[in-house]
Amino acid sequence: MEVFDQFRGLAGIALLVLLAWGLSENRAGRPSLGWIAGALALQVFLALLIVRVPIVWDAVTLANDAVAAIERATLDGSSYMFGYLGGAPLPFELSEGAEAPVVIAFQILPLVIVFSALAALLWHWGVLRWLVDGLSYLLRRTLKVSGVVGLSGGSNLFLGVVESPLVVRAYFARMSRADLFQVMVLAMATISGAILILYATTLSRTVPDAVGHMISASLISLPAALLVAKLMVPGEADDADSEEPARNEPGLRYESSIDAIIKGTMDGMQLFLAVIAVIIVVFALVSLTDQVLALLPLVDGDPLTLKRLFGWAFAPLMWLIGVPWGEAQAAGSLMGTKAILNEYVAYLELAALPDGTFAPRSLLIVTYALCGVANLASIGLLVSTIGTLCPERRGEVAGLGIRSWIAGNMATAMTGAWIGLITWG
Repeated sequence: MEVFDQFRGLAGIALLVLLAWGLSENRAGRPSLGWIAGALALQVFLALLIVRVPIVWDAVTLANDAVAAIERATLDGSSYMFGYLGGAPLPFELSEGAEAPVVIAFQILPLVIVFSALAALLWHWGVLRWLVDGLSYLLRRTLKVSGVVGLSGGSNLFLGVVESPLVVRAYFARMSRADLFQVMVLAMATISGAILILYATTLSRTVPDAVGHMISASLISLPAALLVAKLMVPGEADDADSEEPARNEPGLRYESSIDAIIKGTMDGMQLFLAVIAVIIVVFALVSLTDQVLALLPLVDGDPLTLKRLFGWAFAPLMWLIGVPWGEAQAAGSLMGTKAILNEYVAYLELAALPDGTFAPRSLLIVTYALCGVANLASIGLLVSTIGTLCPERRGEVAGLGIRSWIAGNMATAMTGAWIGLITWG
């Protein structure tokens, strides 16, 4: 039974691949079996390389030190602006056994603003552009995707859902439907930039080396997202032969370092306020829903809640990707919260769970499966962003919105399954 539990994720991956093919617009136009096998092999290769090769994992986890430095620097700014609410010393003594309060809005969320400014500056200096170009090259050479899709995949690891489409804005009007869908799914199946830092900081006490795992999850999800996208919306055989985007095409640009810092700060501020607003609204809607559900008859002696419903609905999926059945309902509740409401709310709930809710292996599976922005609100955000950049394709993008949401969640679930397969215990 233990061996079956360990390798059950293979059945989950096979089912996800078959489901993606079953939802295809053109089942006969699917990519070749060799390409599908190559995409799956690339996922497990990345998982083993990043997580299981010590020198690579040590290099990835160096990001934890960088994030800690950014966090300390951010607390200096937030404590100056917000006082003890922002992390400054308390002006009163705590009662015995009490811990200093952590105010998310004033101590954690300001990371979004600081990292957004840093990312814009590093983009202007060419550091992030060099990393994006390198990752784009690897995607084009390994999975034979088009240059535009490769560029979009590279940018998604460093820029947000709003900024990454700006990198390929000049190509939306003429890219194929398949490439357009791949760009959308890549955005849904990854997290990046300031959001990655925010989520990792939230999980730092729950998941050791959280930053490294977040980076690893987004990298493994790139081929997973492309596999699911190509199965659901197949492209023509020559789509992958398009050239690398020209460097003189208009994209994400800043006039100077100061301009990058200012615009990055303003973008971060918008994201900061958006995250606060979304969390307030989501928690309010969950509370209202739970109050309505409480009017219904008890089930097993307890009132119905949205968390219980999510747990029942998504538990089979989490079991299939490797979570033991005894932990599957808790995992399913988090996956449902992520897919329907918001992934940050799911990570907040994960961080608040009692110790021992998940075994270490299950904790990693859940962490990786939640690592993407594919929720219902992101559909509107992605459609409005691409629709604004390319109005003539707004209708087509809107039509692909729900499909990209489904594909994004399937890709992150596949990533969770792979990490479970290579993790023992």
